[in-house]
Amino acid sequence: MTPPVASQPVALVTGASRGIGRAVAEALAGAGYAVYGCARGQPQAGPFAAFHRCDVADPVAVKAMFAALARDAGRLDVLVNNAGIAGANQLDADADDGLWHAIVGTNLTGTYLCSKAALPMLPDRVGRIVNIASVLGLRGAADQTAYCAAKHGVIGFTRALALAVAPRGIAVNAVCPGWVDTDMAAGRFAELGMTAADAARQTPLGRIASGADVAGLVLFLAGPAAGHITGQALSVDGGAGA
Repeated sequence: MTPPVASQPVALVTGASRGIGRAVAEALAGAGYAVYGCARGQPQAGPFAAFHRCDVADPVAVKAMFAALARDAGRLDVLVNNAGIAGANQLDADADDGLWHAIVGTNLTGTYLCSKAALPMLPDRVGRIVNIASVLGLRGAADQTAYCAAKHGVIGFTRALALAVAPRGIAVNAVCPGWVDTDMAAGRFAELGMTAADAARQTPLGRIASGADVAGLVLFLAGPAAGHITGQALSVDGGAGA
């Protein structure tokens, strides 16, 4: 564990072990933040001041993680709620409801729990919360009812929370990626019988996003230049939603 220096801003990125979360952590660290990460798996090496093993859907685990963050870092300037899972859930009468609860628990309840825990630590006027939603928080997909419900919920939560904390000057925004070059996307391609090249051909800019494309927007929203942007859901989709 490497504690931040007195003037160093502190960021916490959930789901930071791979994919978008890892790219966001690297971007924030490169911009001078002391980055604390968490995921359900084993602690990771990399750009982290410390890495916590935490299931963000578990209130007890979230409380313990934020207590450790308060003890070790003493502050928090930016929370990035990135932890998420996906899956095609069926609506047959005898379908198992476990996947629904897991997806909503991690994507939506986890965002709520971490935001709630972060608010007492975030400084007025400069504190930031960035929630990673999805383009499926803006539209539907027939076999993704749980994921769409959760990500629509993240956007609604973002807008309501932005208004709730506006008197403190804390900005809260959502980032809505389309196809991104991640393991999660690869799994979805397999479900749909398509490839990354197919997705690129369907994207007006001719390629799917990299983790760095998403991280760049998160970094902007975390910084002072975005101080008057709040309650927004901003897409990173290569023009697919235009």
